Amino acid sequence: MNSSITSIDVKDLDLNQVDLIQQHSGKVQLLLIYNNDCLGCTGRAIPLAYEFQLQYPDIEVAAIHSDFTNREGTKENIKAIFTSGEIPFPIYIDQHHQVYDQFKAEGTPQWLLITATGELYRSIFGSQDNAKNRLFYALESLVNA
Repeated sequence: MNSSITSIDVKDLDLNQVDLIQQHSGKVQLLLIYNNDCLGCTGRAIPLAYEFQLQYPDIEVAAIHSDFTNREGTKENIKAIFTSGEIPFPIYIDQHHQVYDQFKAEGTPQWLLITATGELYRSIFGSQDNAKNRLFYALESLVNA
């Protein structure tokens, strides 16, 4: 896979422009492309992202809410999926699903594992056990390389 990424342009929850490649230069990133209306995303993938954040504290974990027609993310509806009202890791907004399209996502949830040098190491679709195992092994091989 290992293709170099020049930028990942998203908005933070206050709608400020952020380039995730520039912001986290030199760090491994695990990005979750999701949508609030996806039950696999909110029920399995987001808790899994939190689990990976705890297990791999040196990795930047973040979620990217991809907006689709009538399924747009706002600060309020994104925060509302968390029972505590607190967001456990950064969440960004992908207006007009540009990042989703940039990485040719198969659907949501789509995971992107990006090396510290800004290369796409793995892109994995799904949130069930097979995807979880593939993601775990990819993280282990990248972190322990």
